[in-house]
Amino acid sequence: MRSARLIPARRPAVVLVAHGSRDPRAAVATEALARAVHRARPDWTVRASYLDHAGPRPLDVLASLPAGSRAALVPLLLTSAYHGRVDLPAVVEAARPLPVRVGLTEVLGPAPGAGPVSPLLLSALWRRLAVTEPELDAVVLASAGTRDAAARRTVADAAAAFGRWLGIPAAVAYASGEGPNAGEAVTALRAAGARRPAMAAYFLAPGLLYDTAARTAREAGAVAVAEPLGAVPELVRLVAARADSVLGHVAASAA
Repeated sequence: MRSARLIPARRPAVVLVAHGSRDPRAAVATEALARAVHRARPDWTVRASYLDHAGPRPLDVLASLPAGSRAALVPLLLTSAYHGRVDLPAVVEAARPLPVRVGLTEVLGPAPGAGPVSPLLLSALWRRLAVTEPELDAVVLASAGTRDAAARRTVADAAAAFGRWLGIPAAVAYASGEGPNAGEAVTALRAAGARRPAMAAYFLAPGLLYDTAARTAREAGAVAVAEPLGAVPELVRLVAARADSVLGHVAASAA
């Protein structure tokens, strides 16, 4: 497990918190996003951390900050399920004895009752699709899936919003748990008359669940399958916006 690096300078810190995966591609994508956020905001210290599998853990990164630092924890999550509702608030609580001020941002996707899908997220989804296939007549938004019913509803809301944004029929799919998988969703759209359905990826990084969704979508006849969002410019801007709002609050509360 990688250990947290000692951070020498006192400046605002942004700690990206990913779920973590046994698949090494996931950590590579998370580190690339951290570098892209730092390029966009060189005045910030930006570090990646992981709740499981890879390291460092978010608390380790917070503990490596100089005393008096202010930090924003940004969940690299598209739904507010168990990790967003339980694990991350627990990190903030565990960080209370540290000599740093810590704020937790909203997840990157819509949270239950927290308003519409960010246009930046919709644009990021389209960017990944547009590089391969601009002429679509239906779209499936494929996600990892979750047992949390409220979180699943936010994915369905995101799919509906993306369909409205594109002006074409949209369906939702889940690579695990309840609900149709990507192949079943593509098949249903084709049965309803779609000739050129595509799969958009409601995934931040590659992994087994993304691979499963992509495979079943292709087998069902999807004409395009988007890559995970990764470090596309709109996602970088969304992460920065989330961090900015919390860093400003942390600074105001300390004044």
